[in-house]
Order: sequence, then C-alpha cells, then structure tokens
Amino acid sequence: MATPSDHKILDGKVAIVTGASSGIGKAIACALARSGAKVALAARRVERLQEMQKDIEKDDGIAIALKTDVTKREEVKEMVKHTESVLGPVDIIVNNAGIMYYTMMKNLHEDEWEKQIDINIKGLTNCIGAVLTGMIDRKCGHIVNLSSDAGRRARDAYDGSSSCKILEPEDIANAVVYTVSQPEYVGVNEILVEPREGCV
Repeated sequence: MATPSDHKILDGKVAIVTGASSGIGKAIACALARSGAKVALAARRVERLQEMQKDIEKDDGIAIALKTDVTKREEVKEMVKHTESVLGPVDIIVNNAGIMYYTMMKNLHEDEWEKQIDINIKGLTNCIGAVLTGMIDRKCGHIVNLSSDAGRRARDAYDGSSSCKILEPEDIANAVVYTVSQPEYVGVNEILVEPREGCV
C-alpha cells in the first residue's frame, strides 16, 4: 500500500526538522524530502546531517545541513535566517529535538530534569519564535511539535522487552507527512500514535 511519502505532495515546500541527525527526526526529514519538500536538517551532530544531506541529494531531493543547538535562541534564529536565504520562506517546522531520561523520579536527577526542560520546552519555544512572524505575515505554515505520551501520564517502569512491537521512526514520519499535507481548511490539532499493544 502506498504511503504519503510515495508522492510529491509537498513539492516546493520548505521544511525545517530539528533533531534530524538520527531516529525519528531523521525518518521525518527523509519522508518530507521524498514528498518533495526542501529540507533544512538541524541538529548538533553536523557530520551526521551532512551524510543525510548527501543521501537525500542522491535521491534527487534538496537538503541543507545546519549545526544548531535549539537551546540557544540566537543560534536558532540564525538557522531559520540561513534556511530562508537558501531554500526560501519556511512552510513547515517540525520540532523534534528532545531528550528523555529513563530514571525514577525518586532518584532526584535534577540536573537531567533541567537539561530536559531546556531542550524539550525552551528549545521548542525558541524554534516557534523564530518562524512564527513569517508564517503569520504569509498567513500559512505548519508548526509540528512532537512530544512523548510520557508527558500525559506517569510511568514507574517501562517494558523494554520484546513482549510487544514498538513503534518505528517511519511510523511517526508518516503521521507528520499526513499532517502537513492536508488542505488549507483542515486543522490537525493532535495525533496520538502508540503501539497497539500495551508496553507499560
């Protein structure tokens, strides 16, 4: 069965993906590129981004690699400015950069909590702030914020065994492509993607 990324439904669109150097971010960036979007790959590990850029270009896609720390507001603004100067106005930003520590709250890893807040929350608001004015002025644009279901409910333990099939990065990538390729009159406010079998 064909997936959304099999078609050039985002031809000419400009997208930024943060945390694009691996995992879900990499899958999203590649799916957007296959769908025709020109993609700015943003993350701290620039070597991985450059490898991705080459792979996307081999498939006749367009991508640029931009070393970016989302916790640094001016660095994010410069990343967006560079993207617009090379690829054009930003139509889509996928705020994927994030970290998650699998630790018990009672262990009080407060430095890790602070780092998680800096990247997952402040990094996200930095990215929104950098593209929002342009999107409002053009009266169009998609802001896609990724988060974990762990933010909805507390988990005292996680089943990391093979007792159930967990999600693949491409499962999330397909949901993102679906979201940003809807007609202008359609608002997709939330998509919850989970393993069908319980893994907690």
